[in-house]
Amino acid sequence: MLHRSVSLLLNIAHAIDHLFLLIFATAVAAIARDFGLARWEDLMPYGAGAFLLFGLGSLPAGKLGDQWGRRQMMLVFFFGMGASALLIATSSGPWPLAAALTLMGAFASIYHPVGIPMLVQQARNPGATIGVNGLAGNLGIAAAAIVTGFLVEHAGWRAAFVAPGLACMVFGTLFWWRVPRETEPPAQRTRKASIPLAPGQLARVLTVMTLASASGGLIFNLTTNGNGQMLGERLVALAQDPSTLGLLLGAVYAVASVAQVIVGRLIDRYPLKPMWLVIVLAQAPMLAMAAIAPGWWAWLALLGSMVFVFGAIPFTDATIVRFVDDRIRSRVAGVRLAVSLAISSSAVWALGPAVKAAGFATLFGVMAGVALGTAALLLLLPPEQERRAP
Repeated sequence: MLHRSVSLLLNIAHAIDHLFLLIFATAVAAIARDFGLARWEDLMPYGAGAFLLFGLGSLPAGKLGDQWGRRQMMLVFFFGMGASALLIATSSGPWPLAAALTLMGAFASIYHPVGIPMLVQQARNPGATIGVNGLAGNLGIAAAAIVTGFLVEHAGWRAAFVAPGLACMVFGTLFWWRVPRETEPPAQRTRKASIPLAPGQLARVLTVMTLASASGGLIFNLTTNGNGQMLGERLVALAQDPSTLGLLLGAVYAVASVAQVIVGRLIDRYPLKPMWLVIVLAQAPMLAMAAIAPGWWAWLALLGSMVFVFGAIPFTDATIVRFVDDRIRSRVAGVRLAVSLAISSSAVWALGPAVKAAGFATLFGVMAGVALGTAALLLLLPPEQERRAP
């Protein structure tokens, strides 16, 4: 098993990855005012490049993680994320901001195909490990809402990028100091998948997993990037109080994150397909309720929605761990992420124009339909072999 300090730093890196990607969405209204734009919706499409590179960059990141080394790639992640955050803080207009955000997305693409395979490569209970890692990532989302709201209100939007950027470089230094060099790249290892499948079945599993990840990522990006503005619209009295809105949103993410720990533990004991199907089906009624709920009811509906949106996240990484050899996991994860995130990144580009044209009620109604489509897709998964005892 990995040393506890290494596991802790890898989990912190997951929190950093999600925190950095959502600073812009949380601070977008303040940035738009600073740049002289009348509406935050007009600035939102400039953040799409970050999420596009977050997906496409997973391909080379996964390949380098397997063939060059996961430790080296994680060092690139820490210092690249920190430097790009500082560059974003110097932006003077929408297009320099878009370029800097896109650069950050390229560095952010490293974590999932590299950090998660590194974390689970020696794990005795990979589902539980993935669940805790998911909790860390979603606490990063909660921190984005809380910390960014506080810094925007008291120090300005640029400080919301500078402070996390400097902290990221500190954690990178700790990672360089605490994590020993790898004796060989993962591609030269011989660790096998826990449940081997015939090539045809494996291709089917990975195809369904990738498409389900894309539709799930679409919902994830639309909600996490739009929830703050949605709550500001439903809770009008708090719309001009970024700190309080950030606390409410952070509470949603913190509570919802616990679902990943529970799901991760269940994954170690039971087949993936029925659990995944139930959790995705439960998203639909909660998103439909959030579409129409007023005031504080909207906050409760949003909480229920995010419990099931977050609860579905561990399944894709658990599928890779269960069915794919460790020596190629980063590359398989990279391909999956490149396809699914390239598709779901369109959510960031479309969010502002979609809300401007149709409103949040329609947007959440569409997401409920997407959840039902994802559930139908999961029915195509082949029956899983009986789980062997850990």
